[in-house]
Amino acid sequence: MTFPKPERIMLYILLVSFVFTSLLPFWTALMTALKTAQDVIFTMPLEPPPSPTLQPMMEALDIMKRPLLNSFAFTMFATIFSCALGSLNGYILTKIRFRGSGIVFLLLAIGIFIPYQTVLIPLVMTMSDLGLYNTIQGLILTHTAFGIPICTLLFRNFYEDIPDSLVRAAKTDGAGTWTIYRRIVLPLSSPMFAVAGVLQFTSIWNDFLFGLVLARGTEALPASVALANLKGTTTAFWNVQMAGAWWYALPVVIIYLILGKYLVQGYMSGAVKG
Repeated sequence: MTFPKPERIMLYILLVSFVFTSLLPFWTALMTALKTAQDVIFTMPLEPPPSPTLQPMMEALDIMKRPLLNSFAFTMFATIFSCALGSLNGYILTKIRFRGSGIVFLLLAIGIFIPYQTVLIPLVMTMSDLGLYNTIQGLILTHTAFGIPICTLLFRNFYEDIPDSLVRAAKTDGAGTWTIYRRIVLPLSSPMFAVAGVLQFTSIWNDFLFGLVLARGTEALPASVALANLKGTTTAFWNVQMAGAWWYALPVVIIYLILGKYLVQGYMSGAVKG
């Protein structure tokens, strides 16, 4: 019987410690979410609940049900639109040569570094003039516009690795610009759509500032703002807050579990050159 080398044993210990450290907040939040208000006071956060109850989970879900649906709606649409437009921009900037394309890309890339706080006042005024203030459509438009620069950067770098000879061969066979994109470039883009989609979904879902400024009431209130509102004003119900945090984190966790494999493939795309 062969035993692992000491280096490998130390590696396993290190990895287990990393996993334990990463999952500790989830465990603490879950244990707190399953406790009664009295148990929260008289037990440590890491301790399992003496008398488990789902009441805090149901109470948090009742409060956050509408905001969760709101967030899912505008996050999904904004992610799809920003990734689609970013893909088109990346294709145009890499495979369709025109004068000034470098300047156009530079201007788009600058949008990545614009702080959100600097555009809040004109953004609110614009959304009010368009009749989109406090609406799901306004949040979709806002997150799509702010997601286009980073998506364009990701897809442009990805499409740089697609050989130009492939595009030229398709043009020789009579394929037009849209046909080349739809039949050649787009089918090759699945890994990058996974990467851009997960990054955009996570970024939009976790956004707090735009939701706080552009939404009032329950019509378009995002889950991030609703979660912050659970803290109350005079009394902190930690079990309900932790339950709300679990409901809020669940969609992102599911997205990573479903698309994790494709996410790794997207990160590795272009890492090995032939």
